[in-house]
Amino acid sequence: MIAVIDKAPMSFDEFMDWYPENSAHGYELRRGVVIEMPKPKGKHSRLAGDLAFDLGTAIRQANQPYFIPKECIVKIANDTGYEPDIVVLDETKIVDEPRWERESVITLSQSIKLAVEVVSTNWRDDYLVKLADYEAFGIQEYWLADYLGIGGRRYIGSPKQPTFTVCTLVDGEYEMQQFRGSDRIISPTFSELELTVDQIFISRLT
Repeated sequence: MIAVIDKAPMSFDEFMDWYPENSAHGYELRRGVVIEMPKPKGKHSRLAGDLAFDLGTAIRQANQPYFIPKECIVKIANDTGYEPDIVVLDETKIVDEPRWERESVITLSQSIKLAVEVVSTNWRDDYLVKLADYEAFGIQEYWLADYLGIGGRRYIGSPKQPTFTVCTLVDGEYEMQQFRGSDRIISPTFSELELTVDQIFISRLT
């Protein structure tokens, strides 16, 4: 993860105009700085793909008006935009999104039912920066899938171990609940989801 543009600060609109098509990398804008994000590979990629499949299945079974786009950039502020590993959008709210059809950009928090980040070596981005930004933006639910168990001890405890964290927005602040091992993941948005942490982390990644 490196800054790739000398020109700073860059606005979100300038970032979208600059964003290269068919790039081997993904990019995010953080406080006006363009950050190169290597595209997920190996276990990270499989976990994100499998979890998106599970969520898609749950959406269809519950007949919910949600969908998971292949690509989506969330405009957090005029100088910040993120591309979550997985994002679940509400079809009924997309009609109010001015930039969705043209740019796959989400500008309204109510359009997002869930954002998911698969935690990697830059864990501070997911636990510190993005958590605070998603909370301030108003995303109702945020998952951190820390299959390596590398997050800070204040987030996943000691000794460190693979941890799945569900953050739920309550009165403008995230309440965080950790799940490990055979724990069944409890999600306000996907209450009928029948998955344990071991099913997500171990059975698919070993």
